[in-house]
Amino acid sequence: QVQLVESGGGSVRPGGSLTLSCTFAGYVRNTYCMGWFRQLTVTNRIGVARLIGADDSNYAGFAKGRFTISRDNARNTLHLQMNDLKPEDTAMYYCAANIRAPCNILSGGGDYWGPGTQVTVSA
Repeated sequence: QVQLVESGGGSVRPGGSLTLSCTFAGYVRNTYCMGWFRQLTVTNRIGVARLIGADDSNYAGFAKGRFTISRDNARNTLHLQMNDLKPEDTAMYYCAANIRAPCNILSGGGDYWGPGTQVTVSA
């Protein structure tokens, strides 16, 4: 079984910070790639960040310099630290995993994903 469960979303003012967490279990622990994508109400999925192994990270242009992805294997948790949040970051954020290469999370894909956590940035 594959289990991905996100947490940490909420409402913040512009310039604020949030840390999203994704607890994973089952076969997901042996994934090739994990990451985050986000989805707005009426648009497609947009990749945010992905991590291959312990430290091979890549980010969407809008996330570079503001977001940091990390993984804690001891706690089976994936994190997304988000700083300097902007109203355009408002979306549902999903944790995703690719079991094998290639990693398509930055294209809004993934073999598995969780139910999502809402992030709202407004004054």
